[in-house]
Amino acid sequence: MRVVIAEDDPLLREGLALLLRAESLDVAATAGTAEEALAAIEAHRPDVAILDVRMPPTHTDEGIRAAVEARRRRPGLAVLVLSAYVEQSFATQLLTGGVGGLGYLLKERVGRVEEFLDALHRVAGGGTAIDPEVVAQLFTRTRQDTRLERLSPREDEVLALMAEGLGNSAIAARLFVTDGAVHKHIRSIFAKLDMSPADQVDRRVAAVLHYLEDARRRTP
Repeated sequence: MRVVIAEDDPLLREGLALLLRAESLDVAATAGTAEEALAAIEAHRPDVAILDVRMPPTHTDEGIRAAVEARRRRPGLAVLVLSAYVEQSFATQLLTGGVGGLGYLLKERVGRVEEFLDALHRVAGGGTAIDPEVVAQLFTRTRQDTRLERLSPREDEVLALMAEGLGNSAIAARLFVTDGAVHKHIRSIFAKLDMSPADQVDRRVAAVLHYLEDARRRTP
């Protein structure tokens, strides 16, 4: 897997590079600005780009805009965005875009190496990885939705893990239950959210987007 890293903090940038190289991943280039990141992505054509949300010169949303531009230039490029804290508007925008190969993690997650690498590989494989803290905050905001109030505490947990991008087996392992139990909970979630098997949509995606979209509407 070829990776480009864009992070303005030199210690974190080099730390990420060392970590990935230790895992036998090809770190093609590192960058300290969004412009450098885009140039590196053009030159090295990585499988995945890791970008900080806030980069010079304004330290606002340069990383996000660079991620959007990189995906425009190279459709299908996997992008994992890192942020120092939860930025709900971007997290919901990420999933409601309806495309894969995208991730949003808090920087503190990098220190949990196994979780970070799992998220990186998931994103590189075309999946989605959303930080559990982001999901937790968004989920709390959406508890005002009447249909979501129908869910049991266990169904809440299952839906939150679905939003992180985990499959049934990974959810089962996280909750210490069987695959069959997870499947049963998901069927119940679909039923309580009024999602019929006849609907011409992916009900798993629709269930997640239902409360994330509600969170986006409620975000000032």
